[in-house]
Amino acid sequence: MPKVELHCHLLGTVRRETFADLARRAKAPLSSEEIEAFYTRGEKPVGVLRVLRALDAHLLKRPDDLHRIAYEYLRDAAAHQVRYAEFFWNPTGTVRDSGIPYPLAQAAILRAVADAQADAGIVGRLVPAIDREASPEEAVQMVQWVAEHRSDEVPGIGIDYREVDRPPELFAEAYAVARRAGLKTTAHAGEFGMPWTNVQTAVELLKVDRIDHGYTVVDAPDFARRCADAGIVFTVVPTNSYYLRTLAPERWALDHPIRRMPALGLRIHPNTDDPTLHHVTPTQAWTMMLRDFGFSLDELRGFMLNGVDSAWVDEGTRRLWRAEFSAQFDRLRAGLV
Repeated sequence: MPKVELHCHLLGTVRRETFADLARRAKAPLSSEEIEAFYTRGEKPVGVLRVLRALDAHLLKRPDDLHRIAYEYLRDAAAHQVRYAEFFWNPTGTVRDSGIPYPLAQAAILRAVADAQADAGIVGRLVPAIDREASPEEAVQMVQWVAEHRSDEVPGIGIDYREVDRPPELFAEAYAVARRAGLKTTAHAGEFGMPWTNVQTAVELLKVDRIDHGYTVVDAPDFARRCADAGIVFTVVPTNSYYLRTLAPERWALDHPIRRMPALGLRIHPNTDDPTLHHVTPTQAWTMMLRDFGFSLDELRGFMLNGVDSAWVDEGTRRLWRAEFSAQFDRLRAGLV
């Protein structure tokens, strides 16, 4: 089926062999056992955020490294019928820890976007994301970098990393700067079991166009209905680490908030988040919605169109994709026994 991907982190897409190659070239203080642990999703996996920090701190040394990672991600996504991908990248860590200036880093990633479109037909868009573990002042600085180096291939900003004790309101000024610059906005909120009020703050104070994760909104049905009425799309992740870790294995798909969100009228759209670290592909993420969460093909068709509707593209493109995606989905479904 044709897909868009709206919630994927560039440094969470790195192929294992690419990670090892970058580590060798950079002479990084990482053993082969440590690298293997980064890609092991067992009972006590190494935290994804630690892997992302290790990339910035030890492995990314030149703009071409970012080009390679972005190009490989887009080629891998295209192999799973992803036609359009908006992917996150945290400039603060790259500039601070890797020492690659923002303009050079952005240019390298956008060169990969152009190369992947030429070679695989996938349309890529870069979404610089605020590092919420850094200071609010650094967040404003990051948004200013984006505004100063505006590109059609960089339509908006997001925010990610550890949500615990870093509530959305800390970054209100950065989001105001983004809105004044004409940038689209999204935000990770309600991801790590944090209160639903984080989602409310992102919607009402930060005035985001989309919500990433947002699971605890199910704890506030009245607010969830307001989000539904506003048509806000929630980019959910079937392989979300927090719920896989905290829910019983035999109950996780039954008790996961994703299962309850559409019943509240919420528009959701499934994504991979950190595909190589989560051991998931776009195909597998969509399969989980059917197999594990019990959604129907009609519901999957709606989720597919939710992604098209909330993609940061012009209205002409949106109308074209809605028609093309719907027709292809219906042809595929008609061929099922």
